[in-house]
Parts: sequence; C-alpha cells; structure tokens
Amino acid sequence: MTYCVGLCLKDGLVFLSDTRTNAGVDQIGTFRKMSLFQKDQDRFFTLMSAGNLAITQAVKEILLQGQLLNGKNLWNVDNSHDAAAVIGDAIKQVYDRDHKALEKAGIDFNCNLIFGGQVKGERPRLFNIYSAGNFIEATPETCYFQIGESKYGKPILDRVITFDTPLNLATKCALISMDSTLNSNISVGLPLDLLVYEKNSLQASKLVTLDESNPYFQMIHELWGEKLRAAFNSIAEPSWSGATPSRSIASPAKKMGAVPIYRAKKTIKPNTKTPKTPAKKKA
Repeated sequence: MTYCVGLCLKDGLVFLSDTRTNAGVDQIGTFRKMSLFQKDQDRFFTLMSAGNLAITQAVKEILLQGQLLNGKNLWNVDNSHDAAAVIGDAIKQVYDRDHKALEKAGIDFNCNLIFGGQVKGERPRLFNIYSAGNFIEATPETCYFQIGESKYGKPILDRVITFDTPLNLATKCALISMDSTLNSNISVGLPLDLLVYEKNSLQASKLVTLDESNPYFQMIHELWGEKLRAAFNSIAEPSWSGATPSRSIASPAKKMGAVPIYRAKKTIKPNTKTPKTPAKKKA
C-alpha cells in the first residue's frame, strides 16, 4: 500500500509520500513514489503514485521518454491542465496494452496519481488522476488530495488546512498526517519524500528524504503522541448524575427518545398432559 498527500495553497504546493509498497511478514518492499519533472525555468511538475507498481512505473516511463500523446507531452504543453491530460492519455495507453492480460490473471487495473506543479505564467495547480485517465483539480475550497491509506491522516488535515495556510504550517500538518498513518498501518513506511514548492520558483528548493533518524520528524512523532494524550486527559469525564450541567451526558436527545429495552416476558408452559380417553359406555 501507500500514503501520499498533496496540498495546493496560496503560496505554493506541498507533496509528501511514503516509500513502502508491500509489508508481508518476511518481505517489505521499498520503492520511491515521487517523481519530479523540470524544464529550465519554464515548468516544474511533481507526480506521486499509488496502486499497482508495474502500472504506475509504465506510466512514468512514458512521461520520462517524452512520448507524444495526441501531439503533446509534459515538455511542450501550454499549462498544467494539459499536462494532467497527457498523464491521463499515458494511463489509457498502458490500459490498452495490459488490461486483457491483467484480467486473465485476476488483477485489477489500479492506478491513482497526484500531479501538480506550475508552468511559467500560470498559478500552481494540483490534480488527482484516476485509473480511467480522467481527473479533478484542487480548488481553494478543497485544497488537498490523498491517495492510498488516507483515512488515518485525514482528520488533522480537515481541522487545520485551508487555502491560506502558510507553507511551513502546512508542512508540519502533512507530516503529522503521515505520522498518524505510519502509527496505525504497517503497509505505510519510511523513508518519506517531502517537497515544499514555493510559488513561481520553478525549482525544487525544499526537497528532502526523511527516515527515522531525521530530528524534526522524530520530534513530531514523540510530541504529537504526548500532546494528544495531554489533550485527552484535559477533557473532563462525563457526569451521569447531572450535577455538573456542562458535563452532563444523561441529557435526553431532542429528536429521538431513549433506546428501548426489551425485557423477557413470563414464559407460558405448553400443556403437555395427555388428554384422558373417555370411558366406553356399557351396552
């Protein structure tokens, strides 16, 4: 499995991915899921992948080779939207080539990508690209995407991230989201690839690979657990007596009554006596 998260903010983009592809008892696979594409000071793109590794690697190879798809590739498109369409076409090409063999083997065509970046003259943009090659774009209202094991890291993103969140704060939030996922799911693992892209820079000025020895990630792992426990312990326990109104848990709900309790009824024993045979009358 995997976990990747991408954020599109007013000051730029944040990308974070793990590197684990499987986590069997005696076999752990590590493959990089983040790929970077740069052309001089004209464009900069980032691609993160989840799903079948053979499929995502085939798509990436088509992009790296610069193969023309409907006359376009990542190096000649006019904007990021057209770049996302090129990636969708690459997925369709791999599907046309491999899907029948995959079906015979009982394997789903599984490919999910987060793609983002900037072409000079336009704003940074972020896309979620699906197995069918279609995609959606992040908006100020929905400014992040997750792929892979998303449920563990989603709550912190929902509570903290907005389009106006500064890049440093967003970076911290993404790392906490990843730490929560690492803590709950063995199929996601270190090292991590982190890119913080500053708007209009058109380069990877803040790119790092983090493992268990990274001091900042170590600090996040330790402090986040401590702060969660402290926050949990600081919340008052429920009051069943109603003596403290602010903590009363026994207050009735406004729209529904209490859950009914069904009690055992008195058992009526069946009549097991054999009916008496009436005596025959004498002639």
